[in-house]
Amino acid sequence: MSALSDYLEAKYLDLTYNGVDFTPPASVFIALYTTDPTDADTGAEVSGGGYTRAQVNPNGGGAPQFDLAVVDGAGSMVANADDIEFPAATAAWGTVTHFGIKDAATGGNLLHHGVLDDAQVVGIGGVFKIAAGDMKLRME
Repeated sequence: MSALSDYLEAKYLDLTYNGVDFTPPASVFIALYTTDPTDADTGAEVSGGGYTRAQVNPNGGGAPQFDLAVVDGAGSMVANADDIEFPAATAAWGTVTHFGIKDAATGGNLLHHGVLDDAQVVGIGGVFKIAAGDMKLRME
């Protein structure tokens, strides 16, 4: 299950109902969390130990990408078209349970978030990978 952040919900509403321009980011970055980020981005993002967010280019350009949206019985959905792999951990990252999609490599705004199907303990030397099609982002 995934959800839009408070930030992106406000941007979508202002764009749709007030004509306030919103330029989507050229790249987004997948962040890993050990607790639920929530719509307000209050979760604990992994830090240290060689961790960096994974870049995804929604508009193409070499990095992993998302498929085009499809409509099914549960709403509209996009999924990652390519594997998303993080660098090997140089220190333990803990149990990764959630993901967030941010508009910057560091800091930035949370756009979308969700729980991972399989929580994973990442120890020294561990490589966290999200297989193609496993990150599903929905709007219902």
